[in-house]
Amino acid sequence: MEFYLLVGAVMFFAGVYGFITRRNLLAMLVSLELILNAVNVNFVVFNRFLYPEALEGFFFTLFVIGVAAGETAVAIAIIINVYRNLKSVQTDRMDSMKY
Repeated sequence: MEFYLLVGAVMFFAGVYGFITRRNLLAMLVSLELILNAVNVNFVVFNRFLYPEALEGFFFTLFVIGVAAGETAVAIAIIINVYRNLKSVQTDRMDSMKY
């Protein structure tokens, strides 16, 4: 159990570090997905070791994966729109909300 929790923690903090330090919207999106997958790993680990017969953790993980897929689709659409207007996906270039 400790190994899987360590893997989840490393994934989570790598995602947080990537989200904070990157200025590219696509890299930030990948880091956000890494954070969500780390949370999914923790859901599955805790469900498996605390309640081996219950499936709530697995169903909740499937729900989070579905929400993450929708979030990714919307985020990519927003990033494409930002690129069409600004010709860049760097957060430094987005200094006004008029676009």
